[in-house]
Amino acid sequence: MATQKKTAEADYSMQEKILALYELQKIDSKIDGINKVKGELPLEVQDLEDEMAGLKTRIENVNAEVEELNALTKQRKREIDQARIQIGNYKEQQNNVRNNREYDAITKEIEYQELEIELAEKRLKEYAAGIRGKKAQLEEAEAAAAERGSDLEAKRAELEGIEAETAPRVAEYTAQAEMAKERIDERLLAAYERIRRNVRNGLAVVTVRRDACGGCFNRIPPQRQVDIRQGKKIIVCEYCGRILVADPEVAEE
Repeated sequence: MATQKKTAEADYSMQEKILALYELQKIDSKIDGINKVKGELPLEVQDLEDEMAGLKTRIENVNAEVEELNALTKQRKREIDQARIQIGNYKEQQNNVRNNREYDAITKEIEYQELEIELAEKRLKEYAAGIRGKKAQLEEAEAAAAERGSDLEAKRAELEGIEAETAPRVAEYTAQAEMAKERIDERLLAAYERIRRNVRNGLAVVTVRRDACGGCFNRIPPQRQVDIRQGKKIIVCEYCGRILVADPEVAEE
């Protein structure tokens, strides 16, 4: 690429570079026109893909929360079973106590285990309510994902159809643009790309018609128009910053 740019600087005059810029602009405008056919489809597809990714993450998180609640439910049920076994053992021990102190101590252990069962059962109710809530969220997210997935599939198919139809022309224009770029030095090309990014319609190079800038339509002074026609240096519009060139069609006339 560097060798190509050096060759361009050595072999082409400034006027030829300016004309190459104008040619490049016309080609890029054709590509812009093709891209306009897509409208908002690329953004819509991207938005739907992002939304689908978010819904997928949400579904995964809810499923993980449900699994955690199920695991806690199993743990609390085991604790209840163990507490009941302990209570059974303590009641058997009560039948063999030797004094009231031992009896009272075992009774306290039984009461403690009963409180543990009561607390665990309370937690089980909370987990059950939590699982119901999570499943409702899951159903909502899955329904939204199915709907968005259907929209995404339709939008993607529409976009792919347009891209397939326009691909040959885009490839042809892209090849033409690369040929035009070979006649433009790197610094000038960078300026052109920067201006294109900063203007709404992508027009970085415009002609002077009826004594006015073809981009912002502000009047261009006569002497400046003479300099533009001579094509000895790059001249930009002092109002909009676009590169100004003489209209080749008018020049031919």
